[in-house]
Amino acid sequence: MYRFIVISVLLTTASSTVLGNFNVLHKTYDVKTVQQNYETFLETVPDSLKEDAHLLVPELIQKYGYPCERHTVISKDGYILELHRIPYGKDGPSENRPAVFVQHGLLSSSADWVIPGPEKGLPHVLVDHGYDVWLANARGNRYSRKHVTLHPRKDAKKFWNFSWHEIALDDVPTGVDYVRNITNQDKIFYIGHSQGTTVSYVMLSRMAAYNDKFRAVFTLAPSAYAKRAFSPLVRIISKFEKSLGFIANVIGLHEFAPRTEFVAQVGPILCGEESPLQILCINSLFAVCGFNYKQINTTLLPVFLGHTPAGAATKQLLHYAQLFNSGKFREWDYGMLGNLRHYGRLTPPDYVLKNVKAPLYIYYSGNDWLSNVQDVEQLASEVGNLQGKFMVLDKKFNHLDYVMGIDAPNLVYKRIISLMGRH
Repeated sequence: MYRFIVISVLLTTASSTVLGNFNVLHKTYDVKTVQQNYETFLETVPDSLKEDAHLLVPELIQKYGYPCERHTVISKDGYILELHRIPYGKDGPSENRPAVFVQHGLLSSSADWVIPGPEKGLPHVLVDHGYDVWLANARGNRYSRKHVTLHPRKDAKKFWNFSWHEIALDDVPTGVDYVRNITNQDKIFYIGHSQGTTVSYVMLSRMAAYNDKFRAVFTLAPSAYAKRAFSPLVRIISKFEKSLGFIANVIGLHEFAPRTEFVAQVGPILCGEESPLQILCINSLFAVCGFNYKQINTTLLPVFLGHTPAGAATKQLLHYAQLFNSGKFREWDYGMLGNLRHYGRLTPPDYVLKNVKAPLYIYYSGNDWLSNVQDVEQLASEVGNLQGKFMVLDKKFNHLDYVMGIDAPNLVYKRIISLMGRH
């Protein structure tokens, strides 16, 4: 219970800060308009969506007429990772489908990609255009919460002792090699969102051989440099990063925002179309990602909250906080003495982005509170093989819209598929 209380206090503090400065940050944001739109939705929610919040990803994919396979791989350090494959679309199997490895963001899972459904979800769009789609699940989330020897609760300190650095150098390469082997394809495509972009930059900068294993890498809402992130939640956590890390270690808060059945049951109810609290749920998402009411499909909000948060290590979040504080894109900072022990130097090593040689594409937006335009420009100037950098045309497009945005297929996915055709 004490873990839940600590998390609640942190999130409540962040929410209070955001709401307290709500009018200052977005004077043009009309709450009355949001409420009016909300009321018009009350009677339009299909009954079938209510169960989507509780279905597992394979069940959710199959419900809408697409096949789904479960695959399991084991990382080098013993985490049991689940991959969800959509090998073809409703038209049936076909040969020579290029494989696409799709990596989710922080606190997420493969579910985020499929929640929007057949017409809007990236995996469905890819499959319907002839691709073989593999949805990854990073260690610690709902589908990869197992280890060959460690238990996530009984051995919490050891189980959750990882950041996205370990995901980048172990989970992703392990999954990528498995997909290449199963599909018998020497090169595959990679698409990542948020943390899914971070791990791709780390992997490609540190593991040179993997640059030759991708036809092209597409990164949405790139997260590397973070010193200009505007999100109040990020700023609060970053301000208290060292003390939060110490407290989390002392009280055993090694997992951040763990998914529980209670949250999974209550979230969709509190944030559903018939709940007067839905406006608060929407605002809480905007407070982290950026404000863009036009892109959020409120009917899918209870489904989204039935699957998210999917689980992550506290260390993952704190590592991002370190990037914000340092202005660097680098490994975990153990403090000066700890860095001397681990790295033989006072500061953590930087990730050398010029070593990223795979064909790389970047998609970013002007209203992304987690991925600032200037930070993206710095990233783009340093990577070794940038093939394209595209700002989304919607000026209010935010961090979450790449996955859940109503117009994401037209604004982002179509261009990706067009470029994939060139590789």
